Amino acid sequence: MRKSFFILFALLLAGILFSIASASISVTAQEKDICSVYFTGVGCPHCAKTDPVVLVDLLKEYPNLVVIEYEIYQQSENAPLLYEYNTRYSTGLGVPLIIFEDMYSVGDLPILQGSREMIKKGPSKCVLLNGLSDFKNLDITSLPGKPKIWTNERILIKNEGGNNNQLLKNLLTKEDLSSVVKELDYNVVVPAKVALSGKYVSFDNAIQLNGWIFQWNGKAIETSKCPSCPQASEWSQCINGTKTRTNYKCSEKTDYKCVAYTEIAKCKVDLETKLTMAKLISLATVDAINPCALAVLTLMLIAILTYNPKNKRNVLLAGLAFTTSVFIMYLIYGLVIIKFFQLIQILTSVKLWLYKILGLGAIVLGILNVKDFVIYKAGGVCTEMPLGMRPKVQKIIAGITSPKGAFCVGLFVTIFLLPCTIGPYIIAGGILSAFELIKTIPPLLLYNLIFVLPMLIITGVVYAGIAKIQDVGEWKEKNIRTLHLIAGIIMLGLGIAMVLGWV
Repeated sequence: MRKSFFILFALLLAGILFSIASASISVTAQEKDICSVYFTGVGCPHCAKTDPVVLVDLLKEYPNLVVIEYEIYQQSENAPLLYEYNTRYSTGLGVPLIIFEDMYSVGDLPILQGSREMIKKGPSKCVLLNGLSDFKNLDITSLPGKPKIWTNERILIKNEGGNNNQLLKNLLTKEDLSSVVKELDYNVVVPAKVALSGKYVSFDNAIQLNGWIFQWNGKAIETSKCPSCPQASEWSQCINGTKTRTNYKCSEKTDYKCVAYTEIAKCKVDLETKLTMAKLISLATVDAINPCALAVLTLMLIAILTYNPKNKRNVLLAGLAFTTSVFIMYLIYGLVIIKFFQLIQILTSVKLWLYKILGLGAIVLGILNVKDFVIYKAGGVCTEMPLGMRPKVQKIIAGITSPKGAFCVGLFVTIFLLPCTIGPYIIAGGILSAFELIKTIPPLLLYNLIFVLPMLIITGVVYAGIAKIQDVGEWKEKNIRTLHLIAGIIMLGLGIAMVLGWV
């Protein structure tokens, strides 16, 4: 009997100790003893590789990890913090960037390959601008900028700031959220998708606090009041005279939830789209009236006529072949320029100033063209083909004897055209770099169609016998200063408008 009692007592004691240990483990799992600061940018291609890993995968793998995220492309107030962190900790100005207590990584490959090793090294304090802090001692309300604080299945998003620090921290760490929110003044809202670079993260529930948004997955908070529905989304681009947006209304008679519905309205073409197209058309016009491109086409047609003066059909086919090759090559150059700008925009310092830099570039090109009107000198910098290149181009073109040859030479001669036509094209590429690469193809096609339009007109005029090719050459030489003046005025006006933020 006594032996059975002792066995029962031992089992009971073991159960109690096991329960205490389990409770201890449960509490420990809620403690966030590894803290990191993460800089990213929505639209950055390298961030698109690391965001899902840092802000989703790692948080699921390591429940004791918390990530303080600063997005710098859409939240401009966060961008200066990257400079301040670099000044304090020499972390660099590139994104993506993740910072732990004793180490940091910049770039997609270092973060993907090394972040787990950093976490496995153990506890890490939050690296702040005013020093290091354990997460349990961190004052969330004092964090600068507009951070998002991520932990497993939960996110706290700063809006206006303020509120009670300990209550905010409890939202991120306590298992029973209902007991936490009883002490808060909050509104239940529709959870918004949180943008990462290249994707979104969705949550099941959300509440709006004084200055903060808290979202989480799992069990909802029981409520009998209608939530504060979010504001309507931005209107979509105007397509075929209509635009749409998502709006919300409360279904208080049923389940007290916000229900989304689509609004449709009539519209005119979006103003931003109009302005972008106006800028591109202006730049393409400057490129189209460039004396450099007109001179090369004239030389090519002269070469064809000299070889076979009676065969005008060859003039037409050669002109079309030459123009087509220039169109194709410039389309390729345009895609390369846009991709280049998209890559360098990974550096925040370039991203923030790119549009202003492009505007200043337009002003410089405008001044150079106006200078060529006032004091003309052949082979002007960035406005005409350098004099040293002209004999080489003439020698290449002189060998053209057929439309096929005109096409091949056109592919090659574009290299010599670049020094005098690339200026407006670079500015256009910088403007288009804000869009996805595939979406830049239609405006690029329009740009290059305008660029080669004078070539098509000259080819048609000579073929139809309206004018001789020598007349075209003489007209170009006679009006070359006027062409520079027109180009200069357009570029100056556009550049000033871009720098001052008018367009």
